[in-house]
Amino acid sequence: MRPRTSLTLSNTDRAMLTGDHGPAARLAMSIVTRMATVLDAPTLMDISAAHIDSTIYVGEAGLEFAERLAGMGARVAVPATLNVSGLDEHHWQEWAVPAEWAGLAHRQMVAYRAMGCEPTWTCAPYQTEWRPTFGQQVAWGESNAIAFANSVLGARTERYPDLLDICCAITGRVPAHGLHLTECRAGDFLVRLTGVPSGLQRDDSFFPVLGHLLGELARDRIPVVEGLTVSPSEDQLKALCAAAATSGAVALIHLVGITPEAHTMEEAFQGHAPGETHEISLERLRRVRRLLTTADSTDLDMVVLGSPHFSLAEFRQLAPLLEGRAKHPDVRFLVTTSRLMAEMARASGALDALERFGGTVTVDTCILASPMLPPDVRLLMTNSAKYAYYAPGLLGTSVTFGSLADCVQSAVRGRVERDETLWR
Repeated sequence: MRPRTSLTLSNTDRAMLTGDHGPAARLAMSIVTRMATVLDAPTLMDISAAHIDSTIYVGEAGLEFAERLAGMGARVAVPATLNVSGLDEHHWQEWAVPAEWAGLAHRQMVAYRAMGCEPTWTCAPYQTEWRPTFGQQVAWGESNAIAFANSVLGARTERYPDLLDICCAITGRVPAHGLHLTECRAGDFLVRLTGVPSGLQRDDSFFPVLGHLLGELARDRIPVVEGLTVSPSEDQLKALCAAAATSGAVALIHLVGITPEAHTMEEAFQGHAPGETHEISLERLRRVRRLLTTADSTDLDMVVLGSPHFSLAEFRQLAPLLEGRAKHPDVRFLVTTSRLMAEMARASGALDALERFGGTVTVDTCILASPMLPPDVRLLMTNSAKYAYYAPGLLGTSVTFGSLADCVQSAVRGRVERDETLWR
């Protein structure tokens, strides 16, 4: 067993630890250095931005920690965006959110705003002006955002858990460890697609299924994917990253010829041979797709979209599917997004069709983070592998997974309908 590395601190690090920068910075730095010791990091390194996942109210401990830091006068040292909160501040009363719970969740939102964080309230911070660039060192929480930043943008972040994320933002420092370092970003194993039609690869239902499979195969390793014959959109890559980070603990995916650190397979593996190779056929993807559906009937109470949060491009994709149609009166139709995307969709006219259809937009939160669903909602349909994976356990609902077009068609008919043509 090799000896542990001693942690080397800068003069500024030590000044924070001794309280020269105030009690909040001292507390935050004590936590950062403790984690660096646990990770056996030799030193700390600077970050230029953070994304804070601790904003979701899950109990008194997280609220107490946030209010304690804010009460000490804590201020973030780098731009720090905020993940979804526990409630839509202006529309929570339209749902089943208990008033007492809403009050506690709102206090947590206030505490993070008091520390100077940007009130983005989104699980998709890459849709904001604080989107990091290639090689930028950041400390991001929220699993889909971590995977997207590393994989699609080529920024560098480890998996920052709640409470540590805000400490990194306050100090501007993180352990020099893991995916912050080039040598830790090489692929671990190869996934080769064989016989998967390009028509299916272009469909929006394909990338969530592939991502779910990658998560199951990878767990916390780095997969390299070969055999894609299409150029995926940013929202398809978002769905891929979210699914892989949900079914596994994937923080980085290399897509050969597509993502910025995988122009070639050799680059993705940094010159090393793949540790193992998995051949992925259409039949194997079909089996994974079936796992995302837990409902055993075609009954339907609600369609829910937007995990991760709906983008402006997705609102524009949705609008023509809704034109001239109306949802069934017994089915709710919900889109979750950030306030920024909702404002942009409103300005572009993309929300008009949704409102005429009878749909609803909720901003700043997510049905997985807020007790907003009424008890009569038991059967959901979604195009999100993340929702499909989490909803049975977190919400106690059954789920049917389908494409965006399937979700709209089902909402109109009042029962689940899926076009299986591309999956045959």
